[in-house]
Amino acid sequence: MITKARLSVAFVVGFLFGSCLIAQVVCVAQEWEQRGLGGGGGLFSPTISPHDGNQIFMATDLASVFRSDNFGASWETLPFTELRGGIDSQVRFTSDPDIVYATRLGNFLAPRLPVRSTDGGQTFTPLASNPTGSNTRMLQVDPNNTERLLISDQNSLYYSNDGGGSFTNVYTTTDLANGLHVAGAFWDGDDIYVGTSNGLLSSGNGGASFAVDTSTGIPSDEAFVSFSGAKSGGQTRFFGVTYDKDNVQPGITGGEVNNTENQPKVYRLNVGDPSWSLVRGDIDANRGFFISTALDNTDIAYLAGTNSTTGSPVILKTSNGGTSWQSVFNTAGNQNISTGWLGSGGDLGWGWAGLPLGFSVAPNNPNRAIITDFGFVHVTDDGGTTWRQAYTDPADANPAGSFTPKGQAYASSGADPTSSWSLYWPSASTIVASYTDIQGARSTDGGNTWTAGSALGLPLNTTYQVVGNTTGDRLYAATSSVHDMYQSTRLTDGILDSGTGRIMQSTDEGASWQTLYDFGMPVVWLANDSAQPERLYASVVNSTNGGIYVTNNLSTGASFTKLPSPARTEGHPFNVRVLDNGDILASWSGRIGNDGKFTESSGVFLSTDGGITWDDKSDPNMTRWTKDVVVDPHDPTQDTWFAAVFSHWGSYPNDVGGLYRTTDRGDTWAELGDFYRVESITIDPMDPDIAYVTTETEGLWWTENLTDPQPTFILDETYPAEHPTRVFYNPYNPDEIWTTSFGNGIRVLNTGGVLGDFDADGDADGADFLAWQRNITVGSLADWEAGYGGASAAVAASVAVPEPTSSLLLLLGMLSSGVRWWRSAKNIGKA
Repeated sequence: MITKARLSVAFVVGFLFGSCLIAQVVCVAQEWEQRGLGGGGGLFSPTISPHDGNQIFMATDLASVFRSDNFGASWETLPFTELRGGIDSQVRFTSDPDIVYATRLGNFLAPRLPVRSTDGGQTFTPLASNPTGSNTRMLQVDPNNTERLLISDQNSLYYSNDGGGSFTNVYTTTDLANGLHVAGAFWDGDDIYVGTSNGLLSSGNGGASFAVDTSTGIPSDEAFVSFSGAKSGGQTRFFGVTYDKDNVQPGITGGEVNNTENQPKVYRLNVGDPSWSLVRGDIDANRGFFISTALDNTDIAYLAGTNSTTGSPVILKTSNGGTSWQSVFNTAGNQNISTGWLGSGGDLGWGWAGLPLGFSVAPNNPNRAIITDFGFVHVTDDGGTTWRQAYTDPADANPAGSFTPKGQAYASSGADPTSSWSLYWPSASTIVASYTDIQGARSTDGGNTWTAGSALGLPLNTTYQVVGNTTGDRLYAATSSVHDMYQSTRLTDGILDSGTGRIMQSTDEGASWQTLYDFGMPVVWLANDSAQPERLYASVVNSTNGGIYVTNNLSTGASFTKLPSPARTEGHPFNVRVLDNGDILASWSGRIGNDGKFTESSGVFLSTDGGITWDDKSDPNMTRWTKDVVVDPHDPTQDTWFAAVFSHWGSYPNDVGGLYRTTDRGDTWAELGDFYRVESITIDPMDPDIAYVTTETEGLWWTENLTDPQPTFILDETYPAEHPTRVFYNPYNPDEIWTTSFGNGIRVLNTGGVLGDFDADGDADGADFLAWQRNITVGSLADWEAGYGGASAAVAASVAVPEPTSSLLLLLGMLSSGVRWWRSAKNIGKA
């Protein structure tokens, strides 16, 4: 994103000099930079490029697809508009590094589509033909060709020899109860082999027809879950992992590896032999799922799984074609693994990573491999002799053979696959982040490095929100054992009523936490009353006892009482906003009943008597799935509110989601923009016209004319994730805007300006140093040192400030009159 101020500077520079390089001043485009400690969410389908062994793609189950060009040292998130990820989002390479195929999760009408890239995976377009409709389950591509590929749906396999221009149905299963799982494929000219849950399919005529191979040795009640092949010295060899057939369906993942009903076995077939050989039975606690080989080495194979006794990931390797197997991923004491914050002795142990969700060997190098699991990614480039973490900055890694320390701070490598909900600044340098799965995180250096919430004493799976008390000496956290509250999979009583939750408190800016109150039910929101420092409201989730609770003795026992709930609500409270006059504005969110339909128990409600009675202020479109309700900070009467609404299903009318505004305290509402599902809105604290809107599947949007009757919203194309949850302005640095997200961690946008400009007058000079001396919480002295003399953050970080030339002085003179405009909030975050 480039601000209007930045565009203005670029225009003047370009006009005068025709270049972005003037006296070593570098024009730097603004982007949303990844922050956090890395890891924490499920990672799937890793693939290593045969053309560049440093290039890896991997996906998450929450829409993001990550790409690394340095073997996991750092990652970028591909724009969701190009490739939306999921557990089926395989990226497949061809003989041409520019031509790449993948499966893309689409919108609600087309969730799985085969797509093709002609620029090495930067952009993707749907294939011209797609016989699977919206249900592409598996994609396999000939690595020695650019036009040959196989795709499958629930029951059938389709072949194309023209790059997806057309397909032929080459096999349909008769086992409609279990469907057709494609476990892998091997391509050898006219000979094509596909491992499936119905056995090995083979073609000897270049894909014109396929038949079930008649080789014996595998019992009929077993089915392939993973299949890999290699050819060397004229010998073609296959390895396959089988599970009990009745438990194998299309899309089965490594998450099934610990299913006690399965008896995992490994078989080998040398093409030309009449029978498969059993090379590893269910002989010990090491249960395999993924089998993988390089394409040109028949001796080396890897088997990735879990140890059912320890619950830790396991990788076994054979170097003699399966005759013997050795463990090469030795988690006990982190024997041969350089760790991040997960590991033996760490903030999370190996049992948390648990099961492999993805594993891959480089197609042309058996020494390079990658494993992904429920939260983390590790790689080897020496055949498994050593492994290193690939989710935090390599500089933060802990040495192999040593216990992982607890409470250490880490910077992300860019692989942030988990969900975050809110941010809170106890001070200028300290940020507390609320996360799913990893409980939370804390930074003491302005967001550069982070400590995991499990090391801080946050007790449950998810922290949803952190707030400070009115006197600024305590923090309170809403925590829950149920993650992803009020997302589409967390709306039924059966799931939410089984959860627990507590309010935690901290007296040291989040460095440690203790239980303030244990509700035994999920807590999803907290709100202070600025006029009553002993009062705290809590949104507690339960179909029977859920509602808004309040304490009036926060510092002396914190006894909570449940307020009466508004009519028609059913225990799913969400936001609570205490207005300046003490009125309570609240949203209740979605609930799905036993019939699978949304109940009309959601909406926006106002109480003018301390929560004793409630007025239903909901628009008819808000009664089934409302999310955030936000008060306009620029309306002194607090009559202007915004409501974020999700479209639901099953009850007409369904397409009612969007962003709504009222200027009369909910008596009337107007829909703004054209959104399907909106999570929240954040209005610039210094400019009523600028706002960011977060959506479920449409990305991050912004406007610069919010006060218009119908504002214009623009997609922020520099923000890559599809599902931001909320946006936050750093209260200590107006140049920083932060986002949380569903499945892509947290990001920050630095909108420019001058480092160390603590008095906001457009420069960094002696007056700013005096301002810092008077109150060091205004910012970092290092920022002032870097920005002294007016150098921008980018310049100070990259080049020395030269003696000004006459041309540069002219340029600065032209800009000086507009420096206030440059830094004004009106121009923060504009494209």
